[in-house]
Amino acid sequence: MRSDKTNAVIEIEDLNFSYGKINVLSDISLEIGEEEFFGIIGPNASGKSTLLKLILGLIAPDSGRIRVLGQSPQKVRHRIGYVPQHSTFRRDFPISVREVVRLGQLGSTYINSSSHSQANDKLRSVMELEAVNEIEDRQIGTLSGGELQRVLIARALACDPEILILDEPTANIDLRAEEDIFALLKQYNEHMTIIVVSHDIAFISGFVNRVGCLNRTLITHFTEDVSGKTIEELYGGSVKMIHHSH
Repeated sequence: MRSDKTNAVIEIEDLNFSYGKINVLSDISLEIGEEEFFGIIGPNASGKSTLLKLILGLIAPDSGRIRVLGQSPQKVRHRIGYVPQHSTFRRDFPISVREVVRLGQLGSTYINSSSHSQANDKLRSVMELEAVNEIEDRQIGTLSGGELQRVLIARALACDPEILILDEPTANIDLRAEEDIFALLKQYNEHMTIIVVSHDIAFISGFVNRVGCLNRTLITHFTEDVSGKTIEELYGGSVKMIHHSH
């Protein structure tokens, strides 16, 4: 389905992907527009993280076409910020908050540039935006779930990305931290495209423009068109939709 934006920054056409003989994604076609806030939902093992890896150029499709910012994903990876799930991050590694955020600049124009002051200015800016500048000397193993997530988002923003991709960014954190993170993401969305994977459609529906319902195949909906029946069909059973009012 075509996005409501005129300039597509992500174009996927007839994409298929399998792990060996196990088909994971089938006939995926999708356009995501410039400065769109796009949500992806689906049950476990539905292909959500695999789709993100394809957009990031970490794996290649079996067939079909994928273009990011008009080029192959591998060529523009440095223009994409990525926040992985907590479970993929080793918290016992002896590294400070500041050092983690600086890792986001590896391979970017800031590292390749002769201007170290420009890189430091950007680093300071994103740390202040995510309110982690006051804990920059702390080891990541000492952080709360909400603090760690802010650090990972700051790391993804350190390369000044045009697209920000987040895989379950609010898993294992409390509701207040979740609200704060999405409020910030909404601000970032004013000048970048954001893609977020989440299980909480009731919560993200207040932020995203469209939702991609993924379970091997993909169907997109504008947020206001997503109903309880849509979710039941996606997850294959009866579900409860809870309205968050705070």
